Amino acid sequence: MKLARITVFLICVFLLSCANNKEKDNLEYVNSFIGSTGPTDSDYGGTIPSVAPPFAMTQWCAMTRENYISQNPYNYKDSTLIGFIGTHQPAIWMGDYGFVSLLPTIGDVKISAKDRAMKFSHSGEKASPYFYSVEAQTENGETVKTEMTSSLRCAIFNITFPAGEENHVFVEVSRKITDEKEFEGFIQILPESNEIIGYNSDRYSYMLGPDLPNFKGYFVLQFSKPFSRMGIWEGDQLFEGNTEKSSDYLGGYVYFETEKDEHVQVKVATSFISIEQARQNLKNEIPAWDFQKVVAKNRADWKTYFDRVTVESNDEDQKTVFYTALHRTLQYPRIFSEYGRYYSAFDDTIHNGVSYNDYSLWDTFRAQHPWLTLVAPEHVNPMIQSLLQMYDEGGWMPKWPNPTYSNIMIGTHSDAVIADAFVKNFKDYDLDKAYEAVYKNAMTPPENDSIIRWADRELTKLYEGRGGLTWYKEKGYVPADKTNESVSRTLEFAYDDFCVAQIALGLGKTDDYNYFMKRSKNYRNVFNKETGFMSARSLDGSFLKQIDSHIDESAQVVEEGITEGGKWTYLFCAMHDINGLISLMGGKEKFTKMLDQNFDEGHFQHRNEPGHHFIYLYNYAGDPSKTQEKIWEHTPLNYKNVPDGLSGNDDCGQMSAWYIFSSMGFYPVCPGDGQYVIGSPLFSKITLKLPAPYNKNITILADGVAEGKKYIKSLTLDGNPITTPFIKHDDLVSCDKLVFEMSASPTNWGK
Repeated sequence: MKLARITVFLICVFLLSCANNKEKDNLEYVNSFIGSTGPTDSDYGGTIPSVAPPFAMTQWCAMTRENYISQNPYNYKDSTLIGFIGTHQPAIWMGDYGFVSLLPTIGDVKISAKDRAMKFSHSGEKASPYFYSVEAQTENGETVKTEMTSSLRCAIFNITFPAGEENHVFVEVSRKITDEKEFEGFIQILPESNEIIGYNSDRYSYMLGPDLPNFKGYFVLQFSKPFSRMGIWEGDQLFEGNTEKSSDYLGGYVYFETEKDEHVQVKVATSFISIEQARQNLKNEIPAWDFQKVVAKNRADWKTYFDRVTVESNDEDQKTVFYTALHRTLQYPRIFSEYGRYYSAFDDTIHNGVSYNDYSLWDTFRAQHPWLTLVAPEHVNPMIQSLLQMYDEGGWMPKWPNPTYSNIMIGTHSDAVIADAFVKNFKDYDLDKAYEAVYKNAMTPPENDSIIRWADRELTKLYEGRGGLTWYKEKGYVPADKTNESVSRTLEFAYDDFCVAQIALGLGKTDDYNYFMKRSKNYRNVFNKETGFMSARSLDGSFLKQIDSHIDESAQVVEEGITEGGKWTYLFCAMHDINGLISLMGGKEKFTKMLDQNFDEGHFQHRNEPGHHFIYLYNYAGDPSKTQEKIWEHTPLNYKNVPDGLSGNDDCGQMSAWYIFSSMGFYPVCPGDGQYVIGSPLFSKITLKLPAPYNKNITILADGVAEGKKYIKSLTLDGNPITTPFIKHDDLVSCDKLVFEMSASPTNWGK
């Protein structure tokens, strides 16, 4: 008997050990709080713990503060909750539009965010890509637990109230954005069907683009329980018993009588087409009062993508950072169509078809869009088709749609996104229309181009495109006395010309190819040989003798002619012609010396996108071991498994995409050239299960990484040696194994 008990005990210990050692699911590594706070209210990762399937039209997030341009609805350092928002704010520096928010609470209706705020602790908070819950307390100490999950366009809330008659859901319909423009909001409470319906026309970026008289964010809220009483609020006044109202600052509330621990559920649907379409979206996506079924569907949608990438490491924090980055790269551009139709913010009408929106092109052309060609290829062609629809509907492809033209940032990097996909054989869209669109970007100056001194976030209803193109075509550079950010514009226009050239080449337009390739060398025209930097240049050809510089709010040096930075920020930004840049700067030795100085003196700022490829440039100068060193040096400085874990704004997945590529051991320095530049892998094994059109499993092995070996001794592709630090996209996606042999000390590989 004693022996039997011992045997049973040992079996139990064994089974428990097996359970504890069970491999953790990839999706469970995501830490939704990474990047959700930082040293200032805007200079940080700018991410939120949103709940939404991949590329969802509407994301749902707990609100700890009111959001607007430069402020997200959630910040980890906050300790009060003011609601849950269905948001379309794609990045901290962009505006929300067509949102709706609600707050389950207790007691009297309190309208202002400050008055209705409820205390909460992170110990009572859970967050994942597919589920969120929090316990919040009223000023009287009563607790309301709210759980949330969602579908592409809808959400469902499971609310646990205490027993009582004062439990209610507060709804915010429209928030007065400005006194300069009135935005229409509408609410109607339908007690016979336990519903609240409405819309708003709120757009925080309204001043950066054209007016949209027909734009509205529609919503339908359905409740699982009848209302005991209800009302409308407008401004700071309550209208008890009222059920319908229009205003630019209003909402509503509905009360319930509940038993202890009774669940009240709320389903919320969103649409940019109509209230009727919102109802249909809800019918299609969340037809039943089955919260767990929606959680399971949301989770399964994420698993589809997470099963495509597996990393192996004993470093749990490192895996968390990786899978969190993966999550962030699969949110934008967002799906904007609703079952075969979509509202276009480019002609303010409804169309048939599929649509995406919120392209952070100045950021994401660098790595996030190239990453999607690997991990989410089924979205690439329709994303490009959406850009071409915007071209048809508005006359131009956008720079940063939010959801319409916004004149945010510089360059026309839709050219880069299309070129990168095109050279990788993504061509299921109108190729002639695509070339027409990029050709117009490159050849047609915006209206009044010669008289407007263009600037980032130009407050004009005119679309900018390549502001300063008139002078760029005439002089070969953008003059500083005609247009702001002239140096950066010149370099980015040159790169975009390279991208247009690649499409021209693929379409057999040889003369155009030669023209744009020649023009892609225009970056040389702003290189000042006396200073060794790219410098602002006047219309008469003279370089500015003294660079006007100042320190911005994020302690970043900003200089005349440069976008978001100083002379070091754009020195190495001719990524389409690095070998030509090396020659221009005096050869490999001088180029390497300037790279060293850039890093050693602290000029390099990984937190902003223009420098994301700098680490990889040592490869071109014959010193790949320095690239390998600096990847290992800068990765842990900029990516950590803590709420303040991103050094800069994630910018719709670009910061995260850099981490993923660099973890795999390569990076697309020049999207559009069809190759990757070798770095140094961070994991001993990564497996990619690429879907159609590849239908390929790729294993990336790096033995020795776990022991801290950062240098490459050899590299093989399916057993074939790679002796230079470059690999073609086509070779990568057709291979079975990419094998790094690592070393603890620098080697001669790749030189």
